[in-house]
Amino acid sequence: MVLVSVVPVGQAADVMPAMRVAKATRPELGSSAIFAPDGSLLAVAKQGEHVMIYRSSDEGRTWSPPAVVNAQPEAISADGENRPKIAFAADGGLLVSWTHPFPKPNTGAIRLARADDGQTFSAPQTVHRDPAEITHRFESLLPLPDNRVILAWIDKRDLEAAKANKTAWRGAGIYAAVSTDGGRSFQPEYKLADHSCECCRVTSALDRDGAPLFMWRHVFEPNERDHALARLKPDGSVDSIQRATFERWKVDGCPHHGPSLAVDEHGVRHAVWFNQKDGEGRVHYGRWLPGDEIRIEGQRTVGGSRAAHADLAVAADKVLIAWKEFDGERTQLQTLFSGDGGKSFVERTLAATDGASDQPRVIRHQARLFVFWRTAAESFRVFAQP
Repeated sequence: MVLVSVVPVGQAADVMPAMRVAKATRPELGSSAIFAPDGSLLAVAKQGEHVMIYRSSDEGRTWSPPAVVNAQPEAISADGENRPKIAFAADGGLLVSWTHPFPKPNTGAIRLARADDGQTFSAPQTVHRDPAEITHRFESLLPLPDNRVILAWIDKRDLEAAKANKTAWRGAGIYAAVSTDGGRSFQPEYKLADHSCECCRVTSALDRDGAPLFMWRHVFEPNERDHALARLKPDGSVDSIQRATFERWKVDGCPHHGPSLAVDEHGVRHAVWFNQKDGEGRVHYGRWLPGDEIRIEGQRTVGGSRAAHADLAVAADKVLIAWKEFDGERTQLQTLFSGDGGKSFVERTLAATDGASDQPRVIRHQARLFVFWRTAAESFRVFAQP
């Protein structure tokens, strides 16, 4: 693995003295990164009441001064499970989404801004019509090849309605909104599923035929918190929802560990997730072969008993999994790499840090895979898989 160091993000505030910076009680390090079509690396992160975008032309060795995504300041969520997201629409427009938290705890609105030229962002829009001060959080941003964009998130409007009617309700719900013009505007939101977990991130990927896939922690009857996989039709409506993991974890709460999903060129779906099995909470990896029935192949645990917040990406037959794990003194950044489609893996330790750190992200540029990690002490770090 090749380590690429960067300029600390905290120094970037000096180049924007007019910005209003809110005081934080703890580091909010939730960040995302993506490679642009021209090969530059873009990262988004919270700074005060703004989402900032950073650009690197040398795979993260150096970074240009940051630019503001939202010109008007507003509250931004930037914890590991609910970080700002970044993606490119099919027409080249740059998209950034985030959750704008309301004053009431665990509530918020899903926001999105678009830059037609990749540089200058429009005023952000709220992608849903529901204005209630409830949970609309943990969005997943998925651009499609036909220039549609789908955002799916955890939504508690049905839970609130059940409370008002004094009826029982399990967990929350998954709602989505579709844009047919590359993220410039969104159609009214609609429900994908009832009874999701409340605070685990939603993940998404494109199936081999381009169909949208969304995966989340679901609350199966009576209270088993395994994962569900939804495949959508071209119009965004649900084609199928299937149970995707089978640890049958009975827990009356949310573990704050969402899954990650990727589909390789053969149509094999690769995933990592966190669940309790045989009384022990562990990170798991598995792959699902193409077909109508979910059958997990090659399931294995990832890391040790303290492994957490795994992510993965694929490129041809390469699979790269990254996670962080506390060893009692420092937080270690670990990876599993496979060159044979997930049949065998080699484990490596990439780095370690003292203090707070974000969840690692695995990102792809052409046939290469990279790990992007933000820490309080070292800021952005990028590791290339040889």
